[in-house]
Amino acid sequence: MPEKNLPELITLKRLIDEGGRHLEVGTSCTVAMDGRQFPVYTVALGNPSPDVPALGFFGGIHGLERIGTQVVLSFMESLLARLRWDATLHQQLESMRLVFMPLVNPGGMWQATRCNPQGVDLMRNAPLSAVEKVPFMLGGQRYSHHLPWYRGAEGAPMEPESQAVCDIVARELLARPFSMALDCHSGFGLRDRIWFPHAHTVTPIPHLADIGALEELFSTAYPNHNYVFEPQSRQYRTHGDLWDYLYLNSDNVFLPLTLEMGSWLWVKKNPRQIFDRIAIFNPTARHRLQRVLRRHLILFDFLMRAAGSHGRWTPEGMARKVQHRRALDQWYHS
Repeated sequence: MPEKNLPELITLKRLIDEGGRHLEVGTSCTVAMDGRQFPVYTVALGNPSPDVPALGFFGGIHGLERIGTQVVLSFMESLLARLRWDATLHQQLESMRLVFMPLVNPGGMWQATRCNPQGVDLMRNAPLSAVEKVPFMLGGQRYSHHLPWYRGAEGAPMEPESQAVCDIVARELLARPFSMALDCHSGFGLRDRIWFPHAHTVTPIPHLADIGALEELFSTAYPNHNYVFEPQSRQYRTHGDLWDYLYLNSDNVFLPLTLEMGSWLWVKKNPRQIFDRIAIFNPTARHRLQRVLRRHLILFDFLMRAAGSHGRWTPEGMARKVQHRRALDQWYHS
């Protein structure tokens, strides 16, 4: 049953109040549900100049995956606490932009469904179809909104929540010479994965060398990390992927990543969770939740540093060719 409130939305409003003058807050759209109005907030901080790099964090695109919103809120809380005393953080924010959209689908979270209140899976909703065959149903379907992974009607506009993501990305990220995004999900596999485009085709992206350099940078700085970097197409392909759509509409360097937290491990440790549709996608034990909220802060902080320092590691010339070949061997030829 849906909860009587959304704790994540309450936390977000509290953080907005605490952030005060440091934050630029907007409402991308409002979702009406059960007589309530749920705002879809965007929060930005740092240098607004279009010349500086930017990094966006997104969560809650699927209403069942509350942990995605929670990890983004946890990082926001850490940043706001550090702003009170951390001179280094203030220096970082002078040369970059941070954008947050922690709860994209409040209506879906309210009614405890993957889709939005109209029955549309927001990650299958972009006007983009897969080039190769997709898994039946899972890859996106137009049969009925009563079935999972519904893309929306053929030719219909994107859902307001999907359009809100596209609008904020176009305004805050794509217009800059360099930007990255991290979209936080759960529900696939026993390990945490970091996916990058494409999802609609197995063809490598033009910025594969940049992704390869980023992965090498992270693995060198944190050799004991437990993430699996890979293109999403290596696991399955889908229609209507928002990040593929946005990447294809960018004229600059835009590296969208998806953090897919391996919730099967939580179910493995507590098999009873499989009988609860929310618990399948979220850690229920308090110590596991705290561990998840801690462990990804390293990745978030790394991405922030990498975005701000992109000129020091993005490959050029021969190094770019070497990174491209290495990434092909690692992710496409193996």
